[in-house]
Amino acid sequence: MTNTRKILMIVGDFSEDYEVMVPFQTLEAFGFQVDTVCPNKKAGETVATCVHDFVGFQTYAETRGHNFGINKDFDAVNVEEYVGLYLPGGRAPEYLRLNDDVIKMTKHFFETNKPVACICHGIQILTAAGVMAGVQATCYPACAPELKLVGGKFAEVGAAEAVVSGNLVTSPAWPGHQAMVREFVKLLGVEVLHHGTGVL
Repeated sequence: MTNTRKILMIVGDFSEDYEVMVPFQTLEAFGFQVDTVCPNKKAGETVATCVHDFVGFQTYAETRGHNFGINKDFDAVNVEEYVGLYLPGGRAPEYLRLNDDVIKMTKHFFETNKPVACICHGIQILTAAGVMAGVQATCYPACAPELKLVGGKFAEVGAAEAVVSGNLVTSPAWPGHQAMVREFVKLLGVEVLHHGTGVL
């Protein structure tokens, strides 16, 4: 895999289960190497994921998801090696955004205009990184106030939709994986050809 283009995925305990599993597997199916990292964790360790779902309360309930594997030491990350950044949602972003190295890594992708995908509560990392002023994006609706407070432009779209703004693609929640990953790989220069019908 030494010649494979690499994507950095920053995860943490109680990242949303679907929002780490599905993009990790999909992006690797496209031929990318996805390095999964978490502050204070090394390759071979895991993070606990969670499943958020609406089951009759005014907000979502949380249940335990799978363990998700870390395959790269956090302290060994060199952001220059990566062509893109993927930020899942769940509960992890609320504490990941407190880590100075996570913020520095995130800023690098905006300073160099590399593609970034961010879903659901992942926007909390972007707002903390100070990269959203004047940028149109979507996110889990409960995070919209903080996006607006830092000067971002909240796009209210359906859960299965994605919003592209420059190098950034965002979606409100995991039903948007198809749209979001499709737009993300386009930003990464991937063309999907269907014989007889052209480019997706």
